[in-house]
Amino acid sequence: MGRPKAELTLSDEERAALEGWVRGRSTPQAWALRCRIILACAEDASNKDVAAQLGSTPHAVGRWRARFVQYRIAGLGDMPRSGGPRTVSCTPFRGVPDTRVTILAKEIHQHHGSTA
Repeated sequence: MGRPKAELTLSDEERAALEGWVRGRSTPQAWALRCRIILACAEDASNKDVAAQLGSTPHAVGRWRARFVQYRIAGLGDMPRSGGPRTVSCTPFRGVPDTRVTILAKEIHQHHGSTA
């Protein structure tokens, strides 16, 4: 018998939120997988069984289970990484004036429509 797994129970609100994200078409796949893992763990499945069912690893399932138990839904997000601060600029278009980037964003928004 392996190590005992962290006990995981969901409130009705948490279950509804997780199921909504799993069904959502615009939900990032990494987030949807984490939601599926938590929903399967809430059914009292072992980490190994959940990993096999969802194509993940038992280690990853155990990590998301433990983080959910400790932080609830907020624990499913990406945590800050260790190390020093970023040294690379976050500017996506070097040398392109900010006004041009804003215009491009508006054009893309108009072309593809709003999802809100």
